[in-house]
Parts: sequence; C-alpha cells; structure tokens
Amino acid sequence: MKPSIPKGTRDFTPEQVSKRNYIFDTIKKVFIKYGYQPIETPAMESLSTLTGKYGEEGDKLLFKVLNNGEFLNKADKQAIADGNSAKLIPSISKRGLRYDLTVPFARFVVMHQNEISFPFKRYQIQPVWRADRPQKGRYQEFYQCDVDVVGSDSLMYEAELVQIYDEVFATLGVNAEIKVNNRKILEGIAEAAGISDQFMDMTMAIDKLDKIGIEGVRKDLAGRDIAETAIDKIEKMLGVTSLAPLKELFADSPTGLKGIEELEAFHSYFDLKTPTNEVVFDITLARGLSYYTGCIFEVKAKDVKMGSIGGGGRYDDLTGNFGLKNVSGVGVSFGAARIFDVMEELELFPKERGDSLKLLLVAFDDPAHKYAFDCLNKVRAAGINADLYPSPAKMKKQMKYANDRKVPFVAVIGSNEMEAGKVQLKNMETGEQSLLTTEEVIEQLF
Repeated sequence: MKPSIPKGTRDFTPEQVSKRNYIFDTIKKVFIKYGYQPIETPAMESLSTLTGKYGEEGDKLLFKVLNNGEFLNKADKQAIADGNSAKLIPSISKRGLRYDLTVPFARFVVMHQNEISFPFKRYQIQPVWRADRPQKGRYQEFYQCDVDVVGSDSLMYEAELVQIYDEVFATLGVNAEIKVNNRKILEGIAEAAGISDQFMDMTMAIDKLDKIGIEGVRKDLAGRDIAETAIDKIEKMLGVTSLAPLKELFADSPTGLKGIEELEAFHSYFDLKTPTNEVVFDITLARGLSYYTGCIFEVKAKDVKMGSIGGGGRYDDLTGNFGLKNVSGVGVSFGAARIFDVMEELELFPKERGDSLKLLLVAFDDPAHKYAFDCLNKVRAAGINADLYPSPAKMKKQMKYANDRKVPFVAVIGSNEMEAGKVQLKNMETGEQSLLTTEEVIEQLF
C-alpha cells in the first residue's frame, strides 16, 4: 500500500520546520515584549465546549472524534435507520478536535479563574483542525498563533493588538493591510435597514463580499428573505469608507453610534504611533464567527493573492458560555500556514536562521576524525551550531553532504592541519580558505 497523509494536511521537511519556527519565534518575541504569557490546551475538547460558538457554518466544520470502544452499542439506532447523521453524532461522539484557540481559552479562563490575575494576557501557539475544503492557503490542519487579553473592556488593548500585528509583519518583511471594523457598526447597518432580527443572516452574506461581489451579496440577502428596500440601504452603507458619514446614517441606531464611538476610542490610542503597515477602516469586514461583539480585525498580504493571514476581535461574554459572566476579552490570531506560504512565495525567509547548521567538520582519516571531534566540542561549547561527518569517508562524499545541508562553512582536517594544531576553514559561498586555530574559527563565526 502506497503511504499517504489525510487531505488538507502536510508533512514538513527540516528546512520547512526551521522556517516555520522562524515565524513562531518572531511572533513569540513580540508577544512576550507586550507582556503576554504562554498557555496550552488539549487538542481535543468536549463537543459541548465547541458547538454553538462558531455559528452554523463553523459547527459544520468541526472534526468529531468517535467514542472509545464499541461505540455502536450506545448509538442512536433510530438515527442510523433514518440516516440522520446530525441526530446520530451525540450518541457516538462526545469529543472534537479544537476549531480554534479562542473558545478553548475561554474554557481555560473559567476553569482556572482562581489561579490567574485579571486582566489576563496570554499567547498560545498550537495546531487547530477544520473540516474545510482544502485549497491554496487553506488546510484542514494548521497552526494558529493567538494572543488575547480577558478581564478588561479597555479599548487600549484593541490598539495594542493592532500594534502587535503591525510590528510582527514589519519584522517578517510582509507588506500587510490591517482592516478594522466593529460588529456594532454592522448591527447599526441592520438597524438602519430595519432588519435587526436578521442581523446574522446579513453578516453571513456580507462576509462573502470579497468572494462573490456586491451583486452576489444582494442575491444572497434576497435569498434570506430580506426586502429589496433594505438591501438597497445596506449596499449604500457598505460603500462608506470613513466613520464621519456614518453618524448621519446611524442617527436612529444607538448601537451603530456606539460602534463609531468605540472605533474613535481605538484610534485615540492607536494613532499616537505611526504604523509601518497600512491600517484601514473597512465597513464590509464582518468576520464570520458569531462570538465577536466589538472591534474586529483582519490582515491581508498586499503582495500575494492569499486569504486573510490574521484576524480577531472583541468578545464581550464568551466565558459566559461556561458560567463566568461579564468577563470581556479581545484577541487576534496569526495564520501561520498562510504566513509561511506568503513568505515562501516572496522569498522573505533569511538564508541563515538561528537554528541553521553553521559549521561542518570533515576529516581525511581516523586520527583526524578524533581530532575533529575535539574541535567540535569546543565549537559547540562556544554556542555555534556545528556537526562532524560521522566517518572519514571520501572527501567528495563529505562535501556533497555539506552542500546538501547548505552549510556556510566547512572545516577540513588532515594530518597537516593536526600537526599545525589548526583546521582549514572553507567559506562555501566564496570558496575562500583559511588555516585557523579552533579559537580563531570561533571568533570568525560568532
């Protein structure tokens, strides 16, 4: 049988893992600088924890895990007979793979509320799973890098999180556009259009705007039994590109005016520092997840055609789902898989990274090999990533290995080098060679 992996998943080679770790390390340094602490949660959560938190479409994308043992013994026989999978699932599956890191985080906060100090600032870098249709930039297993703060409704944190986005993407060299909106503004559109009771239908349609265009959105809204007069008003408001004109349009919408007020408060903090990347108000930004209640964010790479590479927002009472009321939170997520693809396409990864092998020692014979091992110990003790070819094989074979590993420097050792107490250091890019002591090699490579 030919080996394979499940669709929507990927193997990562050592070089790819190294590049991915470069992304993680960059993100992590910024998180830590801004005062966030690390946590981890299980890959599996109870389905009761996950379901009902992501909206109707999100729930369909949850991976369910079958119960242990003879699960069919306790299966709903009538559901099997009827071919009703939705009714069958509760009787054969109590767990699911996490869809994101935010809902498990809310569950974590409730369970550990007596052990943590509020406001609680956490970051989390772990894989998540979604039963989505695989395509470029969209996988069924992928890492998320989340940063959240709970226990405060201060809009300072919205400004801080967008600063984190700006700093991370500037450091990675990704030219990004950071979009900002507020769910209350979307609610204001629904109020102004007279369809408050169909708010979720409206946001689900608007969330598809970049994929299906305004005519597609109009058709979607009409298919959800929204009147044409309301659709006309919605289209007009979706054309607004700044906050000022909205005040008049939202004259009869207290919720919409509150959304404007929150975005103005966000800017009162954020605008104190000039960002590196473009930060824009986008009234069409909806973010499909149903738990957002305030400011929402999305990041797109400007130089590559790719879906969002980050997103997030304010959720006022996500912990309320687990019994802890009135604990507001806000967070953003980095889509590591898409960021990886963007950086790969734009060739943004540095040629030499912190975990790269910097020096390979090669030897002509057994005595030289033992001498090389002693040199290797000294080089490693100095903190330089180094290795020794395992045997004094033909030099052509050893140098091929060095080239395959893309090692920038090779130390060649034979009887002449041993007698001189030195090594022949070769720069693999320029071909330049120098006869140096181990200490001089350390000084040059550090």
